[in-house]
Amino acid sequence: VHFPDTERAEWLNKTVKHMWPFICQFIEKLFRETIEPAVRGANTHLGTFSFTKVDMGHQPLRVNGVKVYTENVDKRQIILDLQVSFVGNCEVDLEIKRYFCRAGVKSIQIHGTMRVILEPLIGDMPLVGALSLFFLRKPLLEINWTGLTNLLDIPGLNGLSDTIISDIISNYLVLPNRITVPLVSEVQIDQLRFPIPKGVLRIHFIEAQDLQGKDTYLKGLVKGKSDPYGIIRVGNQIFQSKVIKESLSPKWNEVYEALVYEHPGQELEIELFDEDPDKDDFLGSLMIDLTEVEKERLLDEWFTLDEVPRGKLHLKLEWLTLLPDASHLDKVLTNIRADKDQANDGLSSALLILYLDSARNLPVGKKINSNPNPLVQMSVGHKAQESKIRYKTNEPVWEENFTFFIHNPKRQDLEVEVKDEQHQCSLGSLRISLSQLLTSEDMTVNQRFQLSNSGPNSTLKMKIALRVLHLEMQERPPNHQHSAQVKRPSISKEGRKMPVKSQVSASPATSGSSTAPSTPIIGAIEKPGAEEKAQPSEAGPPAQHDLGRGTSSLLTSPSHTSIKEPTPSIASDISLPIATQELRQRLRQLENGTMLGQSPLGQIQLTIRHSSQRNKLIVVVHSCR
Repeated sequence: VHFPDTERAEWLNKTVKHMWPFICQFIEKLFRETIEPAVRGANTHLGTFSFTKVDMGHQPLRVNGVKVYTENVDKRQIILDLQVSFVGNCEVDLEIKRYFCRAGVKSIQIHGTMRVILEPLIGDMPLVGALSLFFLRKPLLEINWTGLTNLLDIPGLNGLSDTIISDIISNYLVLPNRITVPLVSEVQIDQLRFPIPKGVLRIHFIEAQDLQGKDTYLKGLVKGKSDPYGIIRVGNQIFQSKVIKESLSPKWNEVYEALVYEHPGQELEIELFDEDPDKDDFLGSLMIDLTEVEKERLLDEWFTLDEVPRGKLHLKLEWLTLLPDASHLDKVLTNIRADKDQANDGLSSALLILYLDSARNLPVGKKINSNPNPLVQMSVGHKAQESKIRYKTNEPVWEENFTFFIHNPKRQDLEVEVKDEQHQCSLGSLRISLSQLLTSEDMTVNQRFQLSNSGPNSTLKMKIALRVLHLEMQERPPNHQHSAQVKRPSISKEGRKMPVKSQVSASPATSGSSTAPSTPIIGAIEKPGAEEKAQPSEAGPPAQHDLGRGTSSLLTSPSHTSIKEPTPSIASDISLPIATQELRQRLRQLENGTMLGQSPLGQIQLTIRHSSQRNKLIVVVHSCR
């Protein structure tokens, strides 16, 4: 296959090969001076963690192709897509002396398209303010572990598996997570630490027609119907629809909202599957170019499914522009039929973007060296998110981004609480009415906030911006044609990844016709293709590092939840928010080991989930030890 806009760059590969020994020296220094202390401080059981050997091998990273974007690009930035491939014979050994545990990595393979953004371009040397690196979609990552079984027996790690670990690493590399390398002063790259999405894609997942019947009877002699559901992907945001039983023309009528940070080269990907007890059959796929959706603003039509003989899918796609102007809010609230009595439910009228910077003078204990382990919990209505933990400090620095979809900013508040993770106590809190942002300049506030129920000088520095989600309607002639649908690369049945049948539903929603804005399931774990025999999952219940973290695409610690329960839709009726949050809180405590008691008779690894559609409690037994 030849891509005319992608060029080979052998000169770059020769340069990287020559520099590889020095790159390896930098990586070894990074492992020993940055990663090793961070791992030791992350868990009391890992206090004796150390790297005994870090060798990245002699096979350098390769760049198989380079694409430079010249259209739909700001004049003060350069965007490149690098097709990278690394098949390394590396050797990384680690040791935890307290548990006499040794493990390591023998080889790593990673293949994917990495986006490199040079911005802002400036008139002084070095001409570029900063360098940003990330993957548009989850790369193919394979890690050959040694001694992993011993490592996962350690308390605090026994809820993980090699699949979940690979998922965690992969998602740290995917947008909106990014690596930013500043090349000039902090003032000039401040905007990179507060990225504003290019837009919001509202997906109306309506119905399908003429799907294939995959269920058979009498050993295949009689063709039946299918139990179709859809999986929708935008970058690393993943949504799943409900399952329609025994239908070849299902009607879902669900709505999802996804953040879009980089639309050149990014697509909306949809796959339909037939739900089965063992493995789910493929019913077709669809890929939509988001650049075309931005141009059209509104697409409402039937799309022909790819990779299958027949089938059509009805979608309505809306490209919502982010406006820093409150004058459009009343019109938007009217269009989405915002109910004054339901401030937290329904379609979103605005997007709240929050940059959590740092805290100062947090309360400390009376004992010597009793600094807290602070983290921040933020919530708007029933949507909650949580920052990383900063260990042994009363002046933590987070530098993390979060987003919240807002239904009615005139009636909703942002609640923030700083907690000590070690003692499970509050270090201070504050409440900010979102209506204050409507009257602020550029609908943005950047300041230090005084904490309540805290020390006299305890403050929290945040930058908060509110953006109105506006749909710009454009007049089109009746015979107007577009090229939004793009051909999906052909995938063999053996190579196709099928959704796993397990795990807990990811996000809260409210019952009724107006439910909470849909929440992406990040880092979905997948299972072998349709032609392979389905294997029992070895992954335990996924670590829930946050409450409702999926509502944001500005994640730094994505949650890793398998997709089998439907993603809450704005137009569906699934689950209760309070019960879901309580369950996820308990799961998080279990994963952290805070609720684990003595187990004199052994341990059993289970996945427990409640299917609201079937009104059943489903228990999957993975293993015993």
